[in-house]
Amino acid sequence: MSDVASPPNHHPAGAAPAKRPSAHPNIIAVTSGKGGVGKTFVSANLAAALTRQGLHVLVLDADLGLANLDVVLNLYPKITLHDVFVGRASLQEAVVTAPGGFHVLLAGSGMVEYSRLTPEVRNQLIHTIDTLAPHYDVVLLDTGAGISDVVLFSLSLASEILIVATPEPTSLTDAYAAMKVLAAQQKRHNMRLVINQAARPGDGRAITGQLQQVLNRFVSTESGLPMRLIHMGDIPSDTAVREAVMRRQLLLQSNPNCPAALAIAQLATRVKSTLPKREAV
Repeated sequence: MSDVASPPNHHPAGAAPAKRPSAHPNIIAVTSGKGGVGKTFVSANLAAALTRQGLHVLVLDADLGLANLDVVLNLYPKITLHDVFVGRASLQEAVVTAPGGFHVLLAGSGMVEYSRLTPEVRNQLIHTIDTLAPHYDVVLLDTGAGISDVVLFSLSLASEILIVATPEPTSLTDAYAAMKVLAAQQKRHNMRLVINQAARPGDGRAITGQLQQVLNRFVSTESGLPMRLIHMGDIPSDTAVREAVMRRQLLLQSNPNCPAALAIAQLATRVKSTLPKREAV
């Protein structure tokens, strides 16, 4: 990929101490408290919608070891983030163009070595972000679900966090648990929420209000800091979504005028409005 500078040589294992960098201002982590809520579907289609709005977008599959962004996009990568991490390929070789016109950096699936956070994994993630982020208007980190060390570290690299949840009680309970951890460990004052598979208009705003009340009572008391949960929109329950997922197609390409696709386009507009103004690289 010609518009990404060649990365510097990789540090040998253990040669550079692990560190937590300042989050780049154009990185948004898309995460969830539990799996199966459509997080990767949202990441991919949000990237397509932002690209349609004229932004240069990268999606980095940060679900190390259990990646499925390639499945959603019907891609069969020859080079993955794992190959970059072990020095078999460069970042230039690993970044590819996805359907929808945005760029993706795919992770390998089934890699047990990425199930825990080691200094090597930390350093490689930092190096990857530091190298790529300046070349894009926005980088979406499609993280794993839950609150493992790897997920939390990936979230620490982002300036904004977009939590995807569904109206089901288990999804909302796990989303709240993730918010508590992020408030306590990363001192997050603001988090953004999108409700997927919403049954009725207004569901997401009501759910956000209920979660905000709980956060006001517990998180603010425990951390000593007020926390604001920002409702970014609802994606309605839509049969077109399942059809697109089963066909491994982007919803914004297969059925751009369906209710869910229109909602994602609105979400992209809201996300774009939160991005800092940047000079062209």
